[in-house]
Amino acid sequence: MYRYLIVLTVAAAVGLQGWRTLFNNFAVDIAGISGFHVGMIQSVREIPGFLALLVIFFLHFIKEHSLSSVSIMILGAGVMLTGIFPTYSGLMLTTLVMSLGFHYYETTNQSLTLQYFDEHESPIFLGLQRSLSSAASIGIGVFIYLLFPYLSFKVLFFVIGFLVVIAGAWAFTQDPVDKGKPKQHKKMIFKRKYFLFYLLTLLSGARRQIFVVFSVFLLVKKFHFSVQQITLLFVVNNIINYFFAPLIGKAIVRFGEKRILMLEYSSLIVIFISYAFVESRILIAGLYVIDHIFFNFAIAIRTYFQKIADPKDFAPSTAVSFTINHLAAVILPAVGGLLWLINYRIPFIAGAVLSMMSLSSVFFMKQVVGKVRIVR
Repeated sequence: MYRYLIVLTVAAAVGLQGWRTLFNNFAVDIAGISGFHVGMIQSVREIPGFLALLVIFFLHFIKEHSLSSVSIMILGAGVMLTGIFPTYSGLMLTTLVMSLGFHYYETTNQSLTLQYFDEHESPIFLGLQRSLSSAASIGIGVFIYLLFPYLSFKVLFFVIGFLVVIAGAWAFTQDPVDKGKPKQHKKMIFKRKYFLFYLLTLLSGARRQIFVVFSVFLLVKKFHFSVQQITLLFVVNNIINYFFAPLIGKAIVRFGEKRILMLEYSSLIVIFISYAFVESRILIAGLYVIDHIFFNFAIAIRTYFQKIADPKDFAPSTAVSFTINHLAAVILPAVGGLLWLINYRIPFIAGAVLSMMSLSSVFFMKQVVGKVRIVR
């Protein structure tokens, strides 16, 4: 399972990062769409996450690890098709397909990680996944940076998506299951003791959508970053995260989820306010990198859940949490796109408010500190 999840996580990172690197410039330069259209597309992108509850239904017909590999193939197919449909409706469709694969993989990946790695190992393994995802993103970033002058958007999307499909097809032939693990419930699970986990997940989903949708769009639309400049920024960002992500997992084990999340939310308040008012291209690029570092701290929400949950609840509760995560995410990008038309600063100020709400909520979390133990 260790190797299985690593391969699929790298494939997911290649597909998503390749899509994200090219999407905004493709949308602006080729499809010619506005900030409002981008917001609408990103809202559609979150619909599969909102419907992650269906994973519970699919588990009646397909094994969880097999659903992971099929999801990766769907992700790759969506990326392959993106460059073929350079229109608003075309981007809606291909984004929906790509997102379906990505969100269903993330749901099963988180569930399998919590099932196969204990509370000491899971933060370390999740940090390792983030680190290797950054390494894969660096590779795809270098690939795009070097070949963009010679290849069209259409070819780049197709090649990246094809590589992802191949990885998913390989995984589909594997059987990494340990039959000694507890069998997962195949029904929706809602428990009062998970309320704080649900709340932090909801606020995290709303806040992250503002960053995902509007930070890069701000770089392209207001600060006129080119494809190669965006790609270079992603590469620098992922180099930093490659070394930093494993340290976050160790910090969670040593200092506990509460302290880590308090640090994250306090910092994000400052970062979102800065997004709204910074006028320097260098500073705005720096904010993007710093924001991405703190994005990794969100794994503490998952490891907190692992400590309070029944092991049989991991799969259904992960699916439920993904739906909760996307309750606001389906609406916010479209609303944010409208607010952008009034003043581009408003979505970022809203992100600061959401960060303040998260910081207030985390004070109710019980502090649990363990000893560092390196997995593998």
